[in-house]
Amino acid sequence: MEVVRIRNANVEDSAAIAGIYNQGIDDRIATYETERRSAKDQRAWLESIAGQYPAVVAQSGCEIIGWAGAAPYRDRECYRGIGEFSIYVRRDWRSRGVGDFLLRGLITEAERLGLWKLLSRIFPFNEASRALCRKHGFREVGIYEKHARLDGQWVDAVIVERLITANLTR
Repeated sequence: MEVVRIRNANVEDSAAIAGIYNQGIDDRIATYETERRSAKDQRAWLESIAGQYPAVVAQSGCEIIGWAGAAPYRDRECYRGIGEFSIYVRRDWRSRGVGDFLLRGLITEAERLGLWKLLSRIFPFNEASRALCRKHGFREVGIYEKHARLDGQWVDAVIVERLITANLTR
């Protein structure tokens, strides 16, 4: 495998992040979203979470090949330390360990920022994402049945969470 480096995302990564996210939207295996994202959309998202929630990219050479980021779980103050995360890997880099690097980097950055929990929702048939989360200490909490419709079909969501124990005593 080529050398993959994980680093914090910045606004200059917006176009690459949008392109990778749009592949995920088109593939229908990881998100209920159906509207493609622009670099402007992703830039606004990065700016909205800067310094509060983690966003990392995987880079090989000069190319961004994946990204992971967390956003606020809910608006209420009591949930401020919980990040709801997503991971997307460029199609030609999937199944090559990039997600593993990204999730490790995301957890590290979440801990640095003081978050005490990461959580996500994963399609039940997305076994690769479920296995990746288990590998990194996430537990499957339950299933939201018929959580949303995607292309006219109800799709369930498996809820995963991981406590960041270093931040639970703060």
